[in-house]
Amino acid sequence: MDVLAILFTTALWAAAIRIASPLIFATLGELLCERAGVINLGIEGIMTVGAFAGWITVYAGFGLWAGVVVAALAGAVFGLLHAVLVVPLGLSQHVTGIGITLLASSLAYYFYRLALPEVTTPPKIEPFQPWAIPGLSDLPFVGEALFRQTPLTYLAFIMVVLVAWLLARTPLGLAIKAVGENPAAAEAQGINVVAVRMGAVVAGSALMGMGGAFLTLSAFNSFFFDMINGRGWISVALVVFGSWRPGKALIGALLFGLFDAYQLRLQQWAGAVVPYQLFLMLPYVLSIIALILVSRRAAYPRALMVPYRKGER
Repeated sequence: MDVLAILFTTALWAAAIRIASPLIFATLGELLCERAGVINLGIEGIMTVGAFAGWITVYAGFGLWAGVVVAALAGAVFGLLHAVLVVPLGLSQHVTGIGITLLASSLAYYFYRLALPEVTTPPKIEPFQPWAIPGLSDLPFVGEALFRQTPLTYLAFIMVVLVAWLLARTPLGLAIKAVGENPAAAEAQGINVVAVRMGAVVAGSALMGMGGAFLTLSAFNSFFFDMINGRGWISVALVVFGSWRPGKALIGALLFGLFDAYQLRLQQWAGAVVPYQLFLMLPYVLSIIALILVSRRAAYPRALMVPYRKGER
């Protein structure tokens, strides 16, 4: 198949949407945190623990949706830990975030070995199956690519709408943006800066946990080490790419998914002529280029990474 013709195949776009789905959850979660003025570099570890928590819940005999809920709760717990350390205590958000990543990842691996000490091959579960939406799934091209996905992919798109509505149309969204822009002014208006920031970090971390759960409950059917594979760091970059706006962040996630799906097909097309490592780095290189082009015009929250204590100006 011709290189350009690949871009017009339904399978490519369906794969791009699948690849983008965990990034959508994680990017929305990071966006909520940063809109409130807190950068959460614990995202990689939170996604890892979410992937494990969701998988082990289903492996233990509970339902798939129970796995999603447990993954979200696991993410929220580590988000709460991060929030306590960086909001009321004012510790370094960078250092704390890296520490959360190391702690969450290590605990996920530890409990995996604790639960399955003798297992060499990760056990499999029955993951979410694609849902064909009646009527819409029969549409040419779009129906096959977008409306024959798993339930978690549909949920990811619904969350984009909900987060966009929350930030743009609700008093809570206004409070989140206010504490990320000017916490002193927000406090003067009667907003509890500490509570809003901590709530945003906890909610955002729950979304990150769901992003990790997508990998074990929808994309794959087991948990294995290093399965997050940098998706958390990509999500941090996508927040900047999206200028801290859910709609633009969605576009960024879809672009990365497209790049990744495209490079997989280019590997098959090129055969042994071109080293496969060049194709593996293609989506990351293209993402960096896109990030450079867009981020120069991005207006970040002015109080991002700035600790705040009540009464200080």
